Parts: sequence; C-alpha cells; structure tokens
Amino acid sequence: MKVLLAAMLLSGMLAGCTNSNKQTTNNNMEQELELTQEWDKVFPLSEKVNHQKVTFKTLYGLTLAADLYTPKDGKGKMAAIAVSGPFGAVKEQCSGLYAMRMAERGFVALAFDPSYTGESSGEPRRTASPDINTEDFMAAVDFLSKQDNVDAEKIGIIGICGWGGIALNAAAADTRIKATVASTMYDMTRVSGNDYNDAFDNEQWRHRNRENLSKQRLEDPNAMAGGVLDTVPPQAPNFVHDYYDYYKTPRGYHKRSGNSNDGWRVIGTQAYANSRFLYYINEIRSAVLIMHGADAHSRYFGEAAYHYMVEGKADGYKFVGEPNPNPENKELLIIPDASHCDLYDGGYEEKAGKGQPKNMIPWDTLAEFFTKNLLDS
Repeated sequence: MKVLLAAMLLSGMLAGCTNSNKQTTNNNMEQELELTQEWDKVFPLSEKVNHQKVTFKTLYGLTLAADLYTPKDGKGKMAAIAVSGPFGAVKEQCSGLYAMRMAERGFVALAFDPSYTGESSGEPRRTASPDINTEDFMAAVDFLSKQDNVDAEKIGIIGICGWGGIALNAAAADTRIKATVASTMYDMTRVSGNDYNDAFDNEQWRHRNRENLSKQRLEDPNAMAGGVLDTVPPQAPNFVHDYYDYYKTPRGYHKRSGNSNDGWRVIGTQAYANSRFLYYINEIRSAVLIMHGADAHSRYFGEAAYHYMVEGKADGYKFVGEPNPNPENKELLIIPDASHCDLYDGGYEEKAGKGQPKNMIPWDTLAEFFTKNLLDS
C-alpha cells in the first residue's frame, strides 16, 4: 500500500494525434513528435488569451511539447512564466490552467509536458530524473528568453505538486529565474526516500526498497505501477479520495495523464529515492512564494521547505545550512480549508467537479507576487 500510494503521484503518457513536428536528435536521427491541435484540455479556453502549441529542446537533446498562452491585449515585451506539474500530470490539466490564468493577468505563460511524459519526447515513457527534470524548467526559461514578446530579465516559474520541489531546485540553480511559486508542493526526493511523513526514514527500509528496484531492472524494467485507483475503498485516507476526484472524474481526467490511467514505470524514479533536491534552496536570492492548503496531507513538505529556505534548518532536514541572505522576499501562504487537489483547479463544492467552484486558488495574489518581483523590482 505504501509503495502504491507513493506511485499514485507519478504518470505521463505519449499519445499520437494529428500534427507532425519533426525534430533532430543529437545522434542525427530524425524524430517525429506528434501534437494534438484540437483543444483537449480539462478547462475551457479563456476569451482573454491567445493559445498556440510549441516545442523546444532541452540540453539533454529531448524535445518538449508545450502550450503558449499570451494576453490578447499584450503589447511590447512582457514578463513570462513557465509552468509544470503535478508530477505525473500533463499540460492539459492544471498546469495549463495556471498558465492560462496568468496570461489573463498580463503574462506570457508556458505550460509544458516534462521529458518522457505527455506529448514530449523521451524513451522509455514515464521516466523521471532529478537532473533532467530540473533541466526541463531551465530549458523552458531558455525558450521564453528567446521570444520577441518576452523580456528575458523578467521570467518566473510555477511548479505544482511534485513539480513544486523541482521548481525550487531550478530556482536554486538558475539565476535567470527571478520569481518562483511552489503550489501544493511535494519534495519527490524526500517522499521517494522516506515515504509519506517520513514513516520509513531508516536504512533497513531503504535497503529493502533498493533491493526490490534493483531486481526489477532485470525482471521487467518497463513494468508499470501506481496511477490513481479506479475505485477507492471508503476507509482509504482522505487524500486518496482527493486524488480520485481530480484524476478519475470529468473534473480532471485526461487520456495522456498517467495519474489518470496506469501510472509510472516502477523504476522510473529510482534516482529520486537516493537524491535530495533542496540542499541549496537556503541560498536562493530571488523571490519565492510557497502556497499550500491548510488541510492538505502534503502541507508538511511546503512548510519544511519554506523554513529551511529562510532559516537554513527545518524538521525533516538532516542537513543544516546558513540562513537565507534574502529572507525578505520569501513568503509562505496557507490557504484555509483547502485540500491538496483544491489547489489544482480551485476545488468544487460537490464531487467530480460539480456544484459551485470553491475558488481556492488566489489568482490575483499570484499575479501580484509576479508583478512585484518581475515588473516592479
């Protein structure tokens, strides 16, 4: 059950559709990337923005598929934001919604599928790597920096769920990132190595897990596991019901999302369990906002990351660093009554996206954060 619950967050699926976009790989073999041109998001397109499908390459030679949102009334060079997550979701889900809402508020916004997931390239499918995923964000910054309507000195990022931790890692590595939001974040390295709430933070459990993954590489390296359960028993934890209500119902289901379907490669995050993302986040000088729901099972990730980022120490962190040199531009925002998935799309009063929207995501607050730290700084 523990392995299954951890794997539930992981996903991503390649789907072939209509428009072929040929890319050249590092070994000079031509690769064809197929992109869906029709609107197939889990949210309607806003009348306030323009939308187009784009691709860009990472320094690992992978081609990422993305949706570029721009404000219809935008003029000149604008600030820009790259968005990704949750871990195992696709850009047709909540990362696209975040990007579109930011474009409504005057930003150029890019929602992308990470390497090996969604419409992006990479084989075998549904594989993750701490360095490759951090590069995904930095490659998105490369792409935005080269756009004619973007001010390359005014670029921020948003990471959702597992990509919140990746966003913080990217911000620690890349000084071009001037403002970062980590929403309802997971530290995927911590949960992969320690399980939820550090319940198995001991050498014996990690060794047993390493043995199992090592055997899996020879037995069936492409075996899949996880994905959100098709049926959830009543006694399951609330967060399992929370995930089901987003990924398995019309509220957020998408055919290319592994979280909505059959999950992730069992060994697809093997490197995550033996890494730690956030060692240097206490040295991030740029602005950071960590936003979490008060009722989210994952809240401890965000709070611990915030305290380590500012103070250089926090519960759950075995390492101790120096206090941040720029603590004044770091913020922790806790949303009352919000669950983990309420910060995916704002949440609804009834199941399956029915009833009145709860509007838990403070879009204007996010826009004010980026305006202050990208435009006004």
